[in-house]
Amino acid sequence: MVEQIQGIIVVNTETIPGKLITESFGVVSGSTVRAKNIGRDITQGLKNIMGGELHKYTELLEESRKEAMSRMVSDAMARGANAIVNVRFATSAVTTGAAELFAYGTAVKIE
Repeated sequence: MVEQIQGIIVVNTETIPGKLITESFGVVSGSTVRAKNIGRDITQGLKNIMGGELHKYTELLEESRKEAMSRMVSDAMARGANAIVNVRFATSAVTTGAAELFAYGTAVKIE
């Protein structure tokens, strides 16, 4: 699926169908570190006991993905790219109750 963020085409594939990559600007990235919220923890802890989706944590992860993607796109725009290919995500624990969500890909110019 081809997604467009702030005018930049973003894909998780090596190429974009129907487009020619004419220049590569290297790896671009964006990240955010988010901590859990005590109020959220209490309500989600109860939900965890009963089972089911932890909606507040799902929302937290979605916000984190959007922020990391936005920062990655800004990095690509600063380099003169109009697309990012091979987009991937990674996470890591920073400290107890906080984690980083990291988005990265290759900034390119396409025609």
